[in-house]
Amino acid sequence: MSTQRQSEWLSQTRRGLLEIAVLALIERESTYGYEIVTQLSARPALAAGEGTIYPLLRRLRRDGHLETAWRESEAGPPRQYYALSAAGRAHLETLRREWQSIVESVNAALNPDESS
Repeated sequence: MSTQRQSEWLSQTRRGLLEIAVLALIERESTYGYEIVTQLSARPALAAGEGTIYPLLRRLRRDGHLETAWRESEAGPPRQYYALSAAGRAHLETLRREWQSIVESVNAALNPDESS
């Protein structure tokens, strides 16, 4: 695989996994967009900028997976906090099951001698 093709594959894979990662972060505690960007940047394989995360948050909210509330901030203007809705919790559980199935299938393909 060429370096460019490898880079494209990695970029598409990361983009596809951001939704489950963002929902899992919000599940732990309600949070605001920039904090999500910061938390993801601590995980280089999932690092994404504001230009990627904010549109994702808007889509998840529009789809009914997130609820929002404005909160005052000690460090500046009010922030919009995101929390999972009931539909968001159900969606995350579905994504978790699908992810586990994908991981098991890929591991079996990559390590056929270990599959039983």
